[in-house]
Amino acid sequence: MKLFCTLTSPYARKVRVVLAEKKIDFELVIESPRTSELIAHYNPLARVPVLVLDDDSAIYDSPVIVEYLDNVAPNNKLMPQPNRERIEVKCREALADGLVDAAVAIRNELARPVKQRDDAAIKRNHLAIGRSLQAMEHKLGDNTWAMGSHFCMADIAIGSALGYLDFRFGDIDWRPAQPNLERLYEKLMQRPSFQDTLPPAGA
Repeated sequence: MKLFCTLTSPYARKVRVVLAEKKIDFELVIESPRTSELIAHYNPLARVPVLVLDDDSAIYDSPVIVEYLDNVAPNNKLMPQPNRERIEVKCREALADGLVDAAVAIRNELARPVKQRDDAAIKRNHLAIGRSLQAMEHKLGDNTWAMGSHFCMADIAIGSALGYLDFRFGDIDWRPAQPNLERLYEKLMQRPSFQDTLPPAGA
């Protein structure tokens, strides 16, 4: 299988961490969604990540990809069986992905000429990031991992989101108000899967 992505995408990083944790062999294909015809061929939305299987079929959108990967490889399960806990894991993944959505939206607005920026949208998305961090901090509490005593998909999603804030938004000092998240992130960064998928400095 092939994973089409960029090295700076937090959504792709989430998938790459899952591939590493589950020890799945794959070919990494670095392609920009802005210019790549291949990405648009495999994903009509022209977004990364895209997972292309050996039969040339494609799976896209990171929550769908990670669920497929967790099911196709039985080792190191990251999702519980369908039950209330699984829904909670998916909710925490959605919250982390939503934080990233808000951060990307801010970055896109800031890339526009000053006179064309939507300052109200920037403010709304900063508020969404703040609320998301508070919710993740509260839900984590004193747990060893997001869902208690076991590492799972929720941890990967949260770690990828926090990593993106560090990478693109150094001015957002989220650690002082979220000591539980800081503790979790430090633990995640000790795992090779997170160390090996850090976005390149200066990218």
